[in-house]
Formats: sequence, C-alpha cells, structure tokens
Amino acid sequence: MQKKPFITSRQAEEIAAQYPTPFYLYDEAGLRRNCEAIREAFAWNPGFREFFAVKATPNPCLMQIMREYDFGFDCSSDAELLLSRAVGADGAHIMYSSNDTPENEFAIAAELGAIINLDDITMIEHVEHALGGKFPETMCCRYNPGGVFRMSNGIMDNPGDSKYGMTRAQMSEAFRRLKEKGVRSFGIHAFLASNTVTNEYYPELAGQLFALATELQSETGARITFINLSGGVGIPYTPEQAPNDIRAIGEGVRRRFEEILVPAGMGDVVIYTEMGRFVTGPYGALVTKAINEKHIYKEYIGVDACAANLMRPAMYGAYHHITVLGKEEEFPDHRYDIVGSLCENNDKFAVDRELPEIAMGDFLFIHDAGAHGFSMGYNYNGKRWCAELLLKEDGTVQQIRRAQTLRDYFATLDSTLYYERLV
Repeated sequence: MQKKPFITSRQAEEIAAQYPTPFYLYDEAGLRRNCEAIREAFAWNPGFREFFAVKATPNPCLMQIMREYDFGFDCSSDAELLLSRAVGADGAHIMYSSNDTPENEFAIAAELGAIINLDDITMIEHVEHALGGKFPETMCCRYNPGGVFRMSNGIMDNPGDSKYGMTRAQMSEAFRRLKEKGVRSFGIHAFLASNTVTNEYYPELAGQLFALATELQSETGARITFINLSGGVGIPYTPEQAPNDIRAIGEGVRRRFEEILVPAGMGDVVIYTEMGRFVTGPYGALVTKAINEKHIYKEYIGVDACAANLMRPAMYGAYHHITVLGKEEEFPDHRYDIVGSLCENNDKFAVDRELPEIAMGDFLFIHDAGAHGFSMGYNYNGKRWCAELLLKEDGTVQQIRRAQTLRDYFATLDSTLYYERLV
C-alpha cells in the first residue's frame, strides 16, 4: 500500500507562508469519513458510543467535529475532563479512566456526571472519601486477566506486566462492594493489546469480556449495562501493512455478542469503545522543512522539527513514514538519517531511510502523526510547541492552536524580575 500525503508541495508552501514550519496539519475530510465508518460499524448495537481517547489529540476543534457523530470522550486527567466539558459534552458522553488517581479528580468527574472507570479495587475507598460517601449510580471497573494475550497469530501483548486493571477475583469483590454502596449499573473495561493491526483483536477481546460479564452478573447480582472494549485498534504505520477494516471488526464483535450475551439474557448490554489512534492517527501529519545537511560517516538531513514535536521515534523507535513533498514519484535512491536539533542522539525521525534526494527547503510530510503526536510534545532545550492547523473540507486552512512563543515558555517563572528581563 502506498502512503499518500493529503497535501501537495504547492499547498505546503502556501500554508508555510502564513504558518511557518514545523506544524501539525489535520485532514477534516478524512477524519469525518472515519467517524462515520466507526458509527456505522457498530450501528447494530443500540446505544453504542465511541469515547474518543482525549490524550491522543486533545484539541477542542477536532473534538467538536467528533461530537457531531455523537462521540463521547475518554479522559484521564482533570484537564481532559474540563476540556470535554468545554466542548459541550454532558456526563453521559464522558468516561473518566485514570490510574494512580488523585482524589480531587474523582470529585471533578462526579460533578460533571462522568462515568468513573476504576483502575484498582483500592480506588473504591478514595472515591468514597472524595465524594463524601455518596457513590454514582453507574460505575465501571477495569479488568486485567494477567498472563499474556494470545491470538491466532501469536502473542499480542503482556497484560500480566501491565500496571492497569484488577484481577478476576478483585473484579467480583469490587462489584459486590460497589453494589452495597448503592451502585446500580455496572460496566466492564479492558485493554489487552496496543496498536493491533488485525480485524481479530476486538472480537477476541469482546468474547472474553462478554463471558466475564455473564459470570460476574451471575456471581454478584450486579446489573451490567455496558462493556467498554477500550482502544488497541491500531493503524498501519508502514506501507506494507494493511489497514484494519472497522466494519469487519464491528461485525466480528456482533457475532460474539449474539453467541454469548444474547443467550444469557443480556442482549440489552451497550457496547462502548475508546479509540484514539484509530480515530485521528492517519489524519494528522507533522510538516517540517529541510534546513541543514551533514556529510560525515552517514548522510544527515536536519529539519526544523525535532523530537520535542514528535517524540515517538525517539522514545519507542517507532516508524513514521516520510514523504518528500513534490518528489512522490522520484526513486528513493538516497539513504538518510532525518534528524532534529535536540542535544540527544535519539532525536531522529528516521534512520537509514531510503528517500529521494532532499534539497534544502524541501517539505517533509511525516505521516500518521494525528494521535500521540502533538500531545506528547515537550520543551527540552527550550523548544516550543508548534502550531496545529486544520485542512478543512473546502480546502482552506484554519489555525486551531497557535505556536508556543518565548513569552509562553517563560510565563510560568515565579520571579517577575527574571520574567521581565527575558521577554
């Protein structure tokens, strides 16, 4: 599969004339198509809702687009909760899934009417303390089966080494305790593998959670009203990978639903998902410009972005495909390391990458940066966050977050004297 950028070299030049590189650019048309596909894939389940993982791309403009498709928002901090409220989400459209949670954030979630998803059984006491002993009528618990998670194509991930979720015995105990404290409606949540590029993952996970739901409802008498399949549905970062088919995934979940839950008299259970990467990942790119070249033991191209703008390659060794705009049809007969300017040798977007010859001033389009890209940015070496832009359906470009300035960077210093000298 060939990865194609959603802008041309000419468009990049026109955009950069108003908004200097580097910048993140999001494709509104692609995002909308994907939101509609997700909604259609699970339309068989009345009440289905996607709770977009805000941590992936916390921009209110993009979240507002998702609201048009009745998406909710999965939050893991007070900032994400307040951002969700700011775009108009009510409690039924907010899921609070955190871990190692400060008590004050439980209070904020409860005030918003959000569905609280408990990561650990010890959190029951913290919720009780934070809410003055009054529990919400609806709560969710996160399950961790331990061991390794396997599918037909082998080991997918290692839940037993994950800090998240409760054991099977703790799930049962948590449901009993919460029921005693007045909770009337229960949900189950689990995340067993990250960035899976297979249509089998969600149906396999669903089968396990549906079976668990029937057991827990029988054991505890708790009324289970929803099951949250969480995230884990990935995207193909490399051109060789085939993308997931969300409609095939939805159909696979439907079959497990009818095999397990319907015969158990639980055919009214609602399915939730909380995808982040799958929703926005392919529809965002980091656009940067070649500004330096270095010829020593290897060939280096220096760009005006760095790992502070997109840390995944430096942090995980993650692959992000790169297109040299305007040279899409040229033969990749040069081998480069594409690097930023941080004082860290892992500040590399690509290592030994075969690309067409790059000239200074060329625009590089770094694909699949629409999730966990901008949101993982940082300020090492005094680098500032870049702008976020939206390529609208009509072809115009809207700035949806301005670039951070030196004034922004220094604004949190306590000393007025130093602040005035610096800016």
